[in-house]
Amino acid sequence: MKYNANSTIPISDIRITDSFFNKYRDLVGKVIIPYQWDVLNDRLEDVETSHCIENFKIAAGISKGEYKGAVFQDTDLAKWLEAVGFYLSSYGRDEKLEKLADGAIDLIEKAQQPDGYLDTYFIINAPEKRWKNLQEGHELYTAGHMMEAAVAYFEATGKRKFLDIVCRLGDLLCDVFGSEDGKCHGYPGHPEVELGLVKLYRVTGKEEYLKLAKHFIDIRGVGDNYFLEEEKRPDFDRIFPEFNDYDPSYSQSHKPVYEQTTAEGHAVRAAYLYSAMADVAAEYGDKKLLSCCETLWDDMVHRRMYITGSIGSSGFLERFTTDYDLPNDCNYSESCASIALAMFGKRMGEITHDASYFDEVERALYNTVLSGIAMDGKGFFYVNPLEVWPDACMEHTSRAHVKSERQKWFGVACCPPNIARTLASIGQYIFCRRDDELDVNLFISSETRTSLGECDLVVRMESRMPWEGKVRLIIDSKSEGMELTGKLGIRVPYYAENMGISIESNMGRTLFDNEEHGYKYILLNGKSMTIDISFDIPARFIHANPLVRADAGKVALMKGPLVYCLEEEDNGDNLSSVFVDTDTVITEEYQEDILGGTYRLYFEGRQLNMDGWDNHCLYGTQKISLTDRRFVAYPYCYWGNRERNKEMIVWIKEMIR
Repeated sequence: MKYNANSTIPISDIRITDSFFNKYRDLVGKVIIPYQWDVLNDRLEDVETSHCIENFKIAAGISKGEYKGAVFQDTDLAKWLEAVGFYLSSYGRDEKLEKLADGAIDLIEKAQQPDGYLDTYFIINAPEKRWKNLQEGHELYTAGHMMEAAVAYFEATGKRKFLDIVCRLGDLLCDVFGSEDGKCHGYPGHPEVELGLVKLYRVTGKEEYLKLAKHFIDIRGVGDNYFLEEEKRPDFDRIFPEFNDYDPSYSQSHKPVYEQTTAEGHAVRAAYLYSAMADVAAEYGDKKLLSCCETLWDDMVHRRMYITGSIGSSGFLERFTTDYDLPNDCNYSESCASIALAMFGKRMGEITHDASYFDEVERALYNTVLSGIAMDGKGFFYVNPLEVWPDACMEHTSRAHVKSERQKWFGVACCPPNIARTLASIGQYIFCRRDDELDVNLFISSETRTSLGECDLVVRMESRMPWEGKVRLIIDSKSEGMELTGKLGIRVPYYAENMGISIESNMGRTLFDNEEHGYKYILLNGKSMTIDISFDIPARFIHANPLVRADAGKVALMKGPLVYCLEEEDNGDNLSSVFVDTDTVITEEYQEDILGGTYRLYFEGRQLNMDGWDNHCLYGTQKISLTDRRFVAYPYCYWGNRERNKEMIVWIKEMIR
């Protein structure tokens, strides 16, 4: 189970040619990165002020003024830089963009304190309060994102300045935190630094970083709760009033991680923590910790996850609640949480060699992650509901967090740059490589350079997913005089019907090895192979477990990994009054000129009509009547891109005979 440094193919060795994902990915360099840079510099008059770059200028002594923004505002720049790094790795070097990023890194270096400390909130506001409020202060969270960004930028450019900055920060953390007497025995209120420390260890080889990541995981929730004890200190200053009655489960510190069996608290914090637990379990070969990860994954995706791959059902504190509590019109489902779920699933799939993890990674990436960004790259959802009635999304109500149209930016803007870095790095999810095995996890058109054993090879994938289950893999040996060796694992998606595989090799042999843990394995041979994969992905109605009270008596539409929804633009308003018989035929129609090309689905259904009702009759004894209608559904990830501020619904009432 030891971590295999070669399992993830470098993003620079993957060129994505996929028409579905490139609708968004091609915007990263052309639109998203420049747009977000303007936002971070407060250049757009009609966008909420960020003050992020200005905070760094003040901390560096270049400007004068007060700190503004959230306590973790620095991370917006960190994730922007990480997106730049991934973009450069994916699309090639860009002198103009690198110059911009290098200038930002120079600014970060100027803001960094002589001992390596780096957090503009405390540098400007309260340098004497460093490490005094780990519950809310986000210093370690910010450090983690800086580390991840620096590693991505170093791997893309080979430039060490940013990496050296975060190494100084990492060295400071190793000096401040630990189990030894005289060190701080605290841990992050918002897990993230553990991920950064593991990445920093992997690129530098410095074991102290890995040991500190493990320490933060091992000590979490052990003994008297650190955050509750921290509150009792006379120098503790509350940052967030909503934490006055602090619940340790909110930060997954209610018990040691080895004893946690249910996904609890803030969904992003949880999935970041679980991702780090998987990293540490792999590095140390810790089977007990890996077993904990498996238990937490099972609870999260089988009892606390939406059909769209989103997590975090409560709008209050953005958190998990209890099993099967999945309301659709007031859920939170933060974009960052689905990104974190994909990160966790990727790690677990690579460690366990179990393809089922990538079923849920795919679900999150194709649905919630893409719904979080407009198709022009300049609008974002922080919250991803499954049902929207715009009139009810009112300020100062329980649905104030639900938006019926994507926003240009947010005061707390963790999601937009997080989506940018995810889109830029989508290649990391496609394959997993081992010494003699290459697994295909996602069917995304691409060209990838890699190796198995001593043989260098190129894999070209031509995929018509998610619209059709047709995939062609062309694998060529690029090592002179060497034939392909090892085996190829092809994930069998949970929705695939009648899956077939045909193989052509210049050796004339077609060899199947076996099928295991959701992969069909093929033995590689000869100098070149062409593998055709086909499966049916008909549109289908999906039911929820009856214990999901919000979805009892309802159905959703899916085609392949895509969840579909009804929108007011096509179907009129009051979508909650729509009924469908699941025996009805679903008609699929591809539209080249809509949303960059998409399948839309038609079905016959019925809808409550207003006979006998008017605005003076709220309740009555009238029998309901239904009108036959034809409805059209579009992919959930695209909702709100054609018309804004309209109704939308995923779960439709079922007509039960």
